[in-house]
Amino acid sequence: MRKRIRLGFNIDHVATVRNARGDDYPSPLRAAIIAQNNGADSITVHLREDRRHIRDHDLIELKKKIKIPINLEMALTPEMLKIALKLKPKYVCIVPEKRKEITTEGGLNLNYKKNYLTKVIRLLKLQNIQVSLFIEPDLKTVRLAKKLGSDNVELHTGKYCKFFREKNYIGIKKEFFKIKNSAKLGNILNLGVHAGHGLNYQTSKKISKIDEITELNIGHFFISESIFFGIANVLKKFNKILKR
Repeated sequence: MRKRIRLGFNIDHVATVRNARGDDYPSPLRAAIIAQNNGADSITVHLREDRRHIRDHDLIELKKKIKIPINLEMALTPEMLKIALKLKPKYVCIVPEKRKEITTEGGLNLNYKKNYLTKVIRLLKLQNIQVSLFIEPDLKTVRLAKKLGSDNVELHTGKYCKFFREKNYIGIKKEFFKIKNSAKLGNILNLGVHAGHGLNYQTSKKISKIDEITELNIGHFFISESIFFGIANVLKKFNKILKR
């Protein structure tokens, strides 16, 4: 049996609950430590420009006190680049960001500010930070990600998960095919291939069957289930269903 696919635990929405009352609990750091102790491979955090959930002091605490890698999701801005270069997480994933969106709505447009994107990738890699680009499962986009110098791609699974919830079997089949083909191409191009957005137990299990995908990043569903069953128990269930 091959090794389980890596699992990144996104703790953003622990901070969302904390910030709703303007208090200091629940603690994202505490959630990260529990996850670390129960089999998570990395901790994902998205430092948004408006600081709606994770905040700068959270990043500092996490870097000091957890032992597993931090995967910092960030917008393509000078401010976020400066923070990433100072923090030096093991991984950075560059994501699109709209101020008024509820959640990330799709993959990064790699042709937007392409020269600046290339510069950011180069500067991050000079600090031994592995770079990932959050993209739609599209062959042309995967090729461009490689050309720009990225180490990894993270394939957006939001559409697939939406079709899955709606029981749109034509959409499920079509989107799964796109994800699988993009993952295969990424592997051929020597890119690390990750996936994330909207994943739950069922969709994670399906996506993990794609051999070329080596990592899943899961957040909202993770936190939602943890309200009822606890972070440790949810991690144990994910670890079990993701064995392959």
